[in-house]
Amino acid sequence: MHTDTERCVRAVRSNDARFDGWFFTAVLTTGIYCRPSCPAVPPKAENMTFYPSAAACQQAGFRACKRCRPDTSPGSPEWNARADTVARAMRLIHDGVVDREGVPGLAGRLGYSARQIERQLLAELGAGPLALARAQRAQTARLLIETTALPMADVAFAAGFASIRAFNDTVREVFAQSPSELRTRATARGSRTSGDGARGVISLRLPFRAPLTPDNLFGHLAATAVPGVEEWRDGAYRRTLTLPYGHGVAALSPRPDHIACRLSLTDPRDLTLAISSCRRLLDLDADPVAVDEQLRADPRLAPLVDKAPGRRVPRTVDAAEFAVRAVLGQQVSTAAARTHAARLVTAHGVPVQDPEGGLTHLFPTPAALATLDPAALALPRTRRTTLTTLVAALADGSLRLGPDSDWEQARARLAELPGFGPWTVEVIAMRGLGDPDAFLPTDLGIRRAARTLGLPSTPAALTARAAGWRPWRAYAVQYLWATDDHAINRLPA
Repeated sequence: MHTDTERCVRAVRSNDARFDGWFFTAVLTTGIYCRPSCPAVPPKAENMTFYPSAAACQQAGFRACKRCRPDTSPGSPEWNARADTVARAMRLIHDGVVDREGVPGLAGRLGYSARQIERQLLAELGAGPLALARAQRAQTARLLIETTALPMADVAFAAGFASIRAFNDTVREVFAQSPSELRTRATARGSRTSGDGARGVISLRLPFRAPLTPDNLFGHLAATAVPGVEEWRDGAYRRTLTLPYGHGVAALSPRPDHIACRLSLTDPRDLTLAISSCRRLLDLDADPVAVDEQLRADPRLAPLVDKAPGRRVPRTVDAAEFAVRAVLGQQVSTAAARTHAARLVTAHGVPVQDPEGGLTHLFPTPAALATLDPAALALPRTRRTTLTTLVAALADGSLRLGPDSDWEQARARLAELPGFGPWTVEVIAMRGLGDPDAFLPTDLGIRRAARTLGLPSTPAALTARAAGWRPWRAYAVQYLWATDDHAINRLPA
């Protein structure tokens, strides 16, 4: 979008927050870059230039605006709506892969050479993987500086910097302030937490593009929560997180203009991935205006969209975990699926401490589940075979499910496994892999909703009708499910 100058200028002049994260405005006369919704008086059009990423702005020598804080914009919806190499690379960079594994590790996950990845990212984003990772490190550093009492040296390494010097130089270059000045400014605003950072607890706001209807999002997560791993407590959805350097607990609460997020981490180096996982779980980088506009074109869906616009797709923090849970939920009730999952967690999950709630375990990894005894599973024999085959494929790496997955290749590989029909494959694509166009024409709830709305209810006819909902059919599923007056669609009390 950043190449459409006229459209970008209109968005900046109207302070349109819908475009935050889509592009960034660099002001030639001041040397700063802003988000489109910056409250400052818009500069003259001839003094504006536009970039597709904050990293590209920083690489061109611009610093972040202190008023609109463009580094905290919601992520571009493009990266979660596409499955090409650039989109997969961006999802991995957001997860901190470059910091942990370097550019060769990023390229290896995607099956390309480092030079090819560099070239593709430069062509589309104006910055290579190192610059993009550096911009993310700067944002993480700012968050830790402003919201915790961690010593600056701890902040530097937790944010992914290799040295204190690189940390200081980057913060000064990006924000035109030293780390100490940033903390002093945050203290004056009253935005810093009071000592929680020393215990690994960080409170922050997760931005999103309005509108957002939290009912089905949090209702679904709470209704399907696995005891010990997830819970709804005091108006927040809470769950444990398995992270590269340790583990954590995330507590997420809906607010009118943001999601309140409280992260308890055993190692602050996991902050970047924890934030990325929470955003992915709640589908916070979606563009609800574009989605709803497409779905409103169908007269049968339009009333549902108008009644509660901005529905999101409840996703997951771990695609492999969700695949296991999808198999456990085949042809059984939600309560039965939770019971089966809870037994696996108790038997094979890693115990954790949760002083603030009732979480007890991490969900078991595929490697841990690979040792389970099929005879101990209270499942039909065919379902046992399906589960053990899935776990073995995940454990040995022959099946990879994650932010770097090619959606169609993952579908094909899942369909090869015994017991994986179209419903299971598509629900994993929708909630596990994040494909916004995944569709469930065989789902009983969808077919029942279709009949109620006067839509065709046979899978073939419904799929044909849904061609007009592309590329957002996964969101159409959420609107259709909402016609069923069930607790899974309502915000918990």
